[in-house]
Amino acid sequence: MEFSGRSSRRALLGAGAAALAATPGPASAAVAAAGIKPQDLIVKQVKVYVLSATRGRAQRIASIVTNSGIEGNYTLENRYFHPNWSNLGWLDYAKAAVTGKNVLDFPQLTSQFDPAKRRLGQLSYASAIDNCCWDILGKAAGLPVYRLLGAYRDKVRAYASSQHLKTVDDFVADLQHAKGQGFTAYKIHPPWLENNAVDYRLDIEVAKAIRKAAGDRYPLLFDRVGAYTREEAVKVGRALDELGYISYEDPLPTTDIDGLVELANKLDIPITIGEFIFSPYNFGEYIRRGAVEIVRFIVDNIGGITGGMKIGRLAECFGMECQPHNWGSALDHAVHFHCELAMPNNVWFEMTQPQGITDQPWFKDKIRIDSDGYVPAPVKPGLGYELDRDAMDKMMVRVES
Repeated sequence: MEFSGRSSRRALLGAGAAALAATPGPASAAVAAAGIKPQDLIVKQVKVYVLSATRGRAQRIASIVTNSGIEGNYTLENRYFHPNWSNLGWLDYAKAAVTGKNVLDFPQLTSQFDPAKRRLGQLSYASAIDNCCWDILGKAAGLPVYRLLGAYRDKVRAYASSQHLKTVDDFVADLQHAKGQGFTAYKIHPPWLENNAVDYRLDIEVAKAIRKAAGDRYPLLFDRVGAYTREEAVKVGRALDELGYISYEDPLPTTDIDGLVELANKLDIPITIGEFIFSPYNFGEYIRRGAVEIVRFIVDNIGGITGGMKIGRLAECFGMECQPHNWGSALDHAVHFHCELAMPNNVWFEMTQPQGITDQPWFKDKIRIDSDGYVPAPVKPGLGYELDRDAMDKMMVRVES
C-alpha cells in the first residue's frame, strides 16, 4: 500500500497513534493482572497535607486519591529553581487537570508536547502529578515503580555527596566520615564564599586534598553548580584531569552552550549537565552539539518520573551515561532512584552526606547504603517508602482540598 501527500501521512500517523494507544503498556498490564479495573483508577480527590515546620519551613505533601481509595503522594517543596515554579498553586491546577480522569491516562495530563506549551518549557506542576500517578499505579499493581518501568538492576552503587563545606580540612574530614560509613565514591560541592562568590584556587586545593586522602583509585566527582567563568572552568578542569576525577558537573551556567562545547573539547574529564534544563525537549541540543558527556536531570524540572525516563533513554541511545540528581526527603530520592533502577546507562545513586541528614519523621522507611556501598531497591509497592500516618497526624496543620 502506498501513501502520498500530507493527508495520507497524517492518516498513517493517526492510525499508528490509535494502535499504540490500544496496546497496553507494562503499567496497564500489571494493574490488570492484579485485578484492578480501569474505573477503580479514576481520580476522586486531590488534596495537600500541610505539616508543621521542620528545618525552618512548613512541609507540604501532594495527595491524589482514586475511586478505590488508592492514594499517591509526592512532596511539594520549593527546592529547585524553575522559571515558572510556584507549587503554591499546584492544588487548584491539579484538581482541574486530573479529577475524574483515569490515572492510566496520566501522560495526557502532563505531556508538554503540544506546541503552545512546549515553547514555554515544562510546567512545574506536572512533576508532582506524574509522580503521584506512578505511586498509585505501583500500589495498584502491588509492585515498586521501577518494576513497572522495567527493572534493569536491584541496587545502585552510591557516592557520598558533600554539602558546600568551608575549608580543605572540612572536606577531608567529610570524606573520611563517608569512607567510614562504607561509601566507595565521593562528590565535592566546593565552598561558597561571601555573596555566593567562588575561589577556583581554593576549589583546586580541595580537589587535591581529597584525592590525596581518598587514594588514587577511589572515584571522585566534582560539582561547581554553574558558578565558574570559562577561564576558571578550564583551569579547574585541567586540575581535575590530572587528579583523575570522573565527573565535572555544572562547571558553567547551563545556558552557556558554546562555553560548555569549548570546555568539553579542551578536557578529558566528562562534562555532566542537566539539572538546570527545564524541559525534556531542550536536552537534545546539548547532546547534538557536544555540550554534555554525562546527562543529568531533576524530575521536578522535566515532568516527573516519565520525563526522567525520556531523558535516560535519550542518553542511552547516544551511548551516554545518565546520572540523575538525588537530594531531599525519601520521596525526592525515590523518584530518581526508580529511574536509576530501570536505566541500563546509570551508574550512581547520589546520597546526601552525611547519610540520613534529610530524614523526615513522617516516613517509616529510610534510605541507606548496604555493607557494599550500594542502595538496595525498595520492596514496598509504589514509590516504596511508606508514609507514617500516625506521625503525620501529630504534625498536621491542615488538609487543603
